[in-house]
Amino acid sequence: MTSMQKLYLLVPLAPLAGAIVSGLFGWLIGRRAAHVVTILGMLVCLAASVFVYMDVMAGNLFNGPVYTWLVSGSIRFEIGFLIDPLSATMMIVVSFVSLMVHVYTIGYMADDPGYQRFFSYISLFTFSMLMLVMSNNFLQLFFGWEAVGLVSYLLIGFWYNRPTAIYANMKAFLVNRVGDFGFLLGIALVLMYFGTLDYAAVFAGAERLSGNTIELFPGHAWSLMTVICILLFIGAMGKSAQFPLHVWLPDSMEGPTPISALIHAATMVTAGIFMVARMSPLFELSETALSFVLVIGAITAFFMALIATVQYDIKRVVAYSTLSQLGYMTMALGASAYSAAIFHLFTHAFFKAVLFLGAGSVIIAMHHQQDMRKMGGLAKYMPITYLTVLIGAIANAGLPPFAGFFSKETIVEALHHATVPGAGFAYALAVAGVFVGGFYSFRLVFYAFHGKERFADPNHPDVKAADADAKAAAHHDDHAHDDHGHDEHHDHGHGKPQESPWVVTLPLVMLAIPSVSAGWLIGTFVYGNYFGSAITVNPAHTAMAVMAQNFHGVIGMMSHALGTLPFWLAVAGAVTAWFLYIARPELPARLRRQWGVVVTILMEKYGLDRFNDWFFAGGSRALGTGLWKGGDIAVIDNVLVNGSARLVGWCAAVIRHVQSGYIYHYAFAMIIGILMLLTLAYTR
Repeated sequence: MTSMQKLYLLVPLAPLAGAIVSGLFGWLIGRRAAHVVTILGMLVCLAASVFVYMDVMAGNLFNGPVYTWLVSGSIRFEIGFLIDPLSATMMIVVSFVSLMVHVYTIGYMADDPGYQRFFSYISLFTFSMLMLVMSNNFLQLFFGWEAVGLVSYLLIGFWYNRPTAIYANMKAFLVNRVGDFGFLLGIALVLMYFGTLDYAAVFAGAERLSGNTIELFPGHAWSLMTVICILLFIGAMGKSAQFPLHVWLPDSMEGPTPISALIHAATMVTAGIFMVARMSPLFELSETALSFVLVIGAITAFFMALIATVQYDIKRVVAYSTLSQLGYMTMALGASAYSAAIFHLFTHAFFKAVLFLGAGSVIIAMHHQQDMRKMGGLAKYMPITYLTVLIGAIANAGLPPFAGFFSKETIVEALHHATVPGAGFAYALAVAGVFVGGFYSFRLVFYAFHGKERFADPNHPDVKAADADAKAAAHHDDHAHDDHGHDEHHDHGHGKPQESPWVVTLPLVMLAIPSVSAGWLIGTFVYGNYFGSAITVNPAHTAMAVMAQNFHGVIGMMSHALGTLPFWLAVAGAVTAWFLYIARPELPARLRRQWGVVVTILMEKYGLDRFNDWFFAGGSRALGTGLWKGGDIAVIDNVLVNGSARLVGWCAAVIRHVQSGYIYHYAFAMIIGILMLLTLAYTR
């Protein structure tokens, strides 16, 4: 094994070592040592990732196995690494954001009894994601895929004494199993037709098998590549929370805020986006699959953004924002703009981490209150948190010169030039979503940080409405808790908010810097053949090539945007938020009453949760009850078990009459038996 291969191993194994030490020996080494060892592991991971990235940028790529797990015939199941610009970029993003979350956790989880366990989990989560992005074969990809799902289950339900957290992590686990079933079928088809799980071998043979068909139903032939790609994308729909498998992500807010940031910014939800980009040699051979990806992304981007506009929980606003931004990334994948999708993943990781960690800083200052109706005027009390959240909101809204502008603008433009069927539909929803994104981003800023200090006024109409909703929720569910299991509905009288400690604000500042500047790398990332052979684009899909010809640098892109519809829609969204929450703060309540039906639909999340509870959960319960009563009780118990016992009892009762104890009965039976034998012998 070469020195570089050892360095590749060091990247995922450093956080794994920290997770093992903190998880198994945290009780022995104590709280301080637990965070020291895990943060040290992340520092080593980040340093190694930076070194690997520099080596890759120097032109040194790697694709090969590091360990053979087993061999079955001609098929080898291996652990291996594919180190190229795509994986190296993901390694930097994952390790940097994870390091910031580790540092932030010191402050946020300071009083939590599960301190060491939490550090172990987030390090294990990072290890799982790194194994996924560094893999060079479908076996290791699936291992990382399932590992991030498992650890997310542990983290979402971290406060396992809360029924809401247990419900949320079970929901996430089950919804992801639906997606993963499709993903596993896709991998099975790859193994069946290609005879290997190695990326390079599969990609090399994809063109040869592109004309093959498969009959899922007799008489109906489907393109093999279309079926494989759609099945793989179903896995991505689960992990990257695309409609209709998105329902788990908002409920993941039941986990502590640091893990919300890690799940939403750099790990898990980006796994599906990364996987589709990695599989570009396959997806480019199926326009049907690309159209499917495009339409699903468009629906997610627009309709999930609408839900964010009616949310009061500060973390849920950001959660629905994540769903919308993931939809934009998915649309870019469907438009064959893979570099734009990964670039948005890159910029989004920073500004979404800022928004989540900033929301957590507010929650700390508000004594674990998450309802924005009980906030207001926090800017002067929390200047660092306010400034960083403002930067994240501007980037999220897609306004120049912040990072989100460059990546989102590129995606919208790519959709405009795309020729894939469904591109027009996607473009319309993407442009409309820009207005909604500008609105909900600045709604959060204005509602929480500006205006009247509602936290100091228990008689404010918003506070009364929040208390009424809380009481209704508590009546519906006796376990309505806040982030730390305290009763979140009695927060008056805690005093004025204060800025969070440096271990909370330092990661915010460190993440705010790339939230401003990361977008300026667009020339290299998107138009400079940055990814090389890591991404394949069919020459017939010309959107990115046309855009590259018209790209005139960062300044040119910003000046051009001043005359485009998306820019002014984002500005209009921000101005609308200012008008409703600063200039006329009494209007939102009036509008909610006037638009009651629409608001109810959005608050009910289009009824998908209710439908899932009724159809899937209720259907499963009904099926289980039917099998229990009809199968277990009626057939197994009453027929097979009790029925056989009754049959034996009846036979015994009949035979008992023969065993009378009288000699003449037995003599008579013997005579009858002899007569029967003689009769049989005579008839022969």
